[in-house]
Amino acid sequence: MQRWLVIGLLVVSGLGLVAELSGDPTLCAFLSLSDEHNLPTWYASSLLLGCAIAAGAIARAPTAWKKHWWGVAIGFGYVSLDETAVLHEHLGGHIDTRGILYFDWVIWAAIALVVLAVLFYPWLRGLPPRLRRRLIAAAVIYVGGAVVMELPLGYWTDRYGDDTLGYALIDWVEETLELIGASLALAALVDHRRTAAT
Repeated sequence: MQRWLVIGLLVVSGLGLVAELSGDPTLCAFLSLSDEHNLPTWYASSLLLGCAIAAGAIARAPTAWKKHWWGVAIGFGYVSLDETAVLHEHLGGHIDTRGILYFDWVIWAAIALVVLAVLFYPWLRGLPPRLRRRLIAAAVIYVGGAVVMELPLGYWTDRYGDDTLGYALIDWVEETLELIGASLALAALVDHRRTAAT
């Protein structure tokens, strides 16, 4: 499975970069990682939905921290929905911020992440060490793309706008990091479910 996840990542991310560098509007509309409602969005949403299903399967089996596993499944399900419905953007525009906080929704996202980290810390400590390391790595990479990369993207957008190659390339890095994080999480969850079932 991991091999197919790597291939999927390379294909989707690679084609997205080619589309951005080509500047062709039709190609970008279908393959750009910056655009919504296209092939990369579907792929990213599918990865996250796969994570939700895998976490739900773990929660349904006899396991410790059952409620937390259901929380993880619901969380991945929400992020999968957000990937296509872009719900997080409705959190923005309420504070007059500029520069790296141009996309002010990251403030609320950071607060939510701190709360979730506190709530799920006991669950994380209770995981098998290998699974814990893999999920932490996946989370750091995913959040690094989804939230942290919004800071340079916001700075660029504030200064130069969002219709530039620079914006597209920063956003490409952001979305690629999200794909990597989601792929790592899915591989870790599926491996854990398979191991727990044997």
